[in-house]
Amino acid sequence: MDKDKSKDKRSENEKENKMGVMPIGRLLAAMSFPAMVSMLVQALYNVVDSFFVARISENALSAVTLVFPIQMLMISVSVGTGVGLSSLIARRLGEKRFDEANHAAAHGFLLAFCGWIAFAVFGLFGTVPFVRLFSDDPEIAALAIRFCTIVSVGSLFLFFQINIEKTLQATGNMLFPMIFNLTGALCNIALNPILIFGLFGAPKLGIAGSAVSTVIAQFIAMSLGFFLLFRFKHAVHVSFRGFRPRAKTILDIYAVGLPSIVMQAVMSFTLSITNFILIRLSPTAIAVLGVYFRIQSLIFMPVFGLNQGALPIIGYNFGARNRARLMETYRKAVFVALGIMAVGLLCFQLFPTEILLVFNATPDMLRIGERALRIISVGFVFAAFAIVSITLLQALAHGVLTMFLSLTRQMIFTLPLAWFFATFFGLDYFWFCYPLSEILTTSILAVVIVRIYRKEIREI
Repeated sequence: MDKDKSKDKRSENEKENKMGVMPIGRLLAAMSFPAMVSMLVQALYNVVDSFFVARISENALSAVTLVFPIQMLMISVSVGTGVGLSSLIARRLGEKRFDEANHAAAHGFLLAFCGWIAFAVFGLFGTVPFVRLFSDDPEIAALAIRFCTIVSVGSLFLFFQINIEKTLQATGNMLFPMIFNLTGALCNIALNPILIFGLFGAPKLGIAGSAVSTVIAQFIAMSLGFFLLFRFKHAVHVSFRGFRPRAKTILDIYAVGLPSIVMQAVMSFTLSITNFILIRLSPTAIAVLGVYFRIQSLIFMPVFGLNQGALPIIGYNFGARNRARLMETYRKAVFVALGIMAVGLLCFQLFPTEILLVFNATPDMLRIGERALRIISVGFVFAAFAIVSITLLQALAHGVLTMFLSLTRQMIFTLPLAWFFATFFGLDYFWFCYPLSEILTTSILAVVIVRIYRKEIREI
């Protein structure tokens, strides 16, 4: 009798939210496609920056690559906080605790503002020592300092933009984030050449023009995001009237968010150390690595967008105790991710020269880059399974576990392998550290997922 009542209650609740009733294939497509487009568009920010910066000089491209870890760290903090926020909101909606979902959403803006303060201070006082740590080339250092200062101090708009995006995605609304992210990216694409090269009467700012165009584009995307958030009704209502921070809510957000931040921040740290290793082998290799990370983002970002669609579905159905829908979402997400990564693998294997020439590659850059892109891309298919599986763990609030897995991948696998190949075999074999890390991490993650299924999912 109690079971029947429970089923009736669950059925009644699911009618209130598409994440509980819509067929999974259609639901995952509806929620993921806008996020995939949105993430792909976000990847264009760095690709477009690098495309035009490469036309300034190879040193300018190397300078932007040296700063890229800081940009990754900004995204790590903003997206990691957003992931924790989105996971909490989705779980509270699944549990029908709407007031707590609303209160959590308001906390997101406070945390976004605090994140910006930290990076603004770094931009003003930490940029010079950071850049000097990695390069003693006066031209590269000067260009990197100029770029880094502008994007760090202007990151307020990025933090608010991502916070709005994650709040809306937690409610199942993937269309609005796609709209304002696409708008921002298009503005960035248009402004880059204008401000870098001084077109249409604009000042010729060089590498600073790339940074300024990025900040302006983020401001436009944020402004449109605010309009869409407050102008229309959503499952979550954001209000600051009588708002007071709650330590428990912040802890709940960072129970998932902090490990996600650490997980992505470790990637930033790893890239910084990798730059440190590579620049001593060949400054051109730094430019190659910069091209790789920007082009691979066009492959990885759609998978991350897929995860953004899958995460609230998994979180909602875990809260609603619906195992069948949870696992169907996971399986289909893995299948789609594998397909995307397979396409990326083929592109990197067949067209490495064409990819590098887009960035005005020199003969030396082509020689290094063709081999590098072919070797690194071998790990793509393994990364597909790992990325979706980590999203499953995040949706189930296993933030600490995802952090451990990321630390294992980056600190225990990638960096030691990078040092080993660079020290004993040279630049030609350095690139093997990436696919080997993906293979080892995927093997561990497969065991973890089986254990989590047996302990937490099978019985619901």
